[in-house]
Amino acid sequence: MKPTRRDFLKSASVLSAGAFFIPNLMSCSPSNRLNIAVIGVGGQGMANWSKLINQKDPKWNENIVALCDVDDKRAAEAFRVMPNAKRFKDYRVMFDQMHKEIDAVMVCTPDHSHFPAAMAAMQLGKHVIVEKPLAHNIWQLRTLQKAAKQYGVITQMANQGHATNGIRLVKEWYDAGLLGNVTEVIAWFDGPDFGPNKYFNKPESFPPAEQPVPDYLDWNLWVGPAAFRPYNEIYVPKTWRSWFDFGNGELGDWCCHTLDAPFWSLDLGMPSVVEAEFKSPVPDTGFVSDQAIIRWDFPARGNKTPVTMRWYEGKLKPENRPEWNMEKLPGSGMIMVGDKQCLMTGGRPNEPRLLMKDDEWNEFLKNPPAQTIPRTFEENPQREWVEAIKNNTVCGSNFDYATKLVEMSLTGVLAQRFNTRIEYDAANMKVTNHSELDAYIKEPMRDGFSYGENL
Repeated sequence: MKPTRRDFLKSASVLSAGAFFIPNLMSCSPSNRLNIAVIGVGGQGMANWSKLINQKDPKWNENIVALCDVDDKRAAEAFRVMPNAKRFKDYRVMFDQMHKEIDAVMVCTPDHSHFPAAMAAMQLGKHVIVEKPLAHNIWQLRTLQKAAKQYGVITQMANQGHATNGIRLVKEWYDAGLLGNVTEVIAWFDGPDFGPNKYFNKPESFPPAEQPVPDYLDWNLWVGPAAFRPYNEIYVPKTWRSWFDFGNGELGDWCCHTLDAPFWSLDLGMPSVVEAEFKSPVPDTGFVSDQAIIRWDFPARGNKTPVTMRWYEGKLKPENRPEWNMEKLPGSGMIMVGDKQCLMTGGRPNEPRLLMKDDEWNEFLKNPPAQTIPRTFEENPQREWVEAIKNNTVCGSNFDYATKLVEMSLTGVLAQRFNTRIEYDAANMKVTNHSELDAYIKEPMRDGFSYGENL
């Protein structure tokens, strides 16, 4: 049975005020291809839409009908590859003109623009896939979760690891009791690396000096819902992650990969306490640090023991332990410490390993626990999403799950940004020991980009 799609009777110009919709059939072609719009088509956007065109098997190809990007230079390759797709700079204009021709939407913009773009799409009844880390603050995450239910759309966060066999093995091995009681999770990542060709970069001064806006970029639309600031090339196209107003640092970027497996397997939920145990000095609290260590304290969950989780970044690492049977730790990784066995993955959960001696590990692989979790398209959340739309099923990293994973991450981002200890009341979305930080749980949005207030 095909899922339904809901179309607005009003234009996108009134989306933020709420809307009236009726069920309708999908507008996809007789070949059952979806009509997809892409918001943010260069860079990581290309990594998303390229999974859905020019595939060897025609059944894996979809129709890309609209391309929206504020940066003509960044989008040039997508425009070349898909010359028949209609082009837009403003997704609100795109929806106003084309909402009846679109079934589903990919949102691949910088973090700070994920929420309004996804909300505009969902309010029109469009299925959405959104790049990690899904949203820029906790209120936005909770609102996306509500919106997905209200508008009845198929949702997915595009974190590749959740579609892998590896993350399923982690959960299956834990569920089979191989690790025993896990009381500690330790993760580390070798970034952020700073430089003009990296994802992070440092300006010559704070704040960065104003520069003329290039003619290929609509800077006002790029800033979108965030507080306006003058243009400087230090922000675009990639190094916006260096500023917390636009990104969520290395932790926000990589938590969705590195911490996904323990969050899912251990059913961690929300922490009660989060603390920045170390942070290198920064010239501005709005700028990311070179190094940090963050700790989360998770209470007991049913019969599961409390868990302490630490994140090291900037080439910091935990001290190696003899029971891990490793000469040295790799550049990035994650270890779940159990009272029976310890389990390790890399920065992504693709290839888990029990930290036993090589001969024991090889023997284990001959007779591992049964696979109990259905497999999906390996490292291809985009294809998983499309097939879920066509078959009216649920994606693994749907918004019910993904919003919780990212919320856990963003509590760590808050502690890191302000170099403090946070006592978190998840039920009420409050920082109980630093009420001033509640302003960052729900950030103001500029006029024209405000959505979800009525949910």
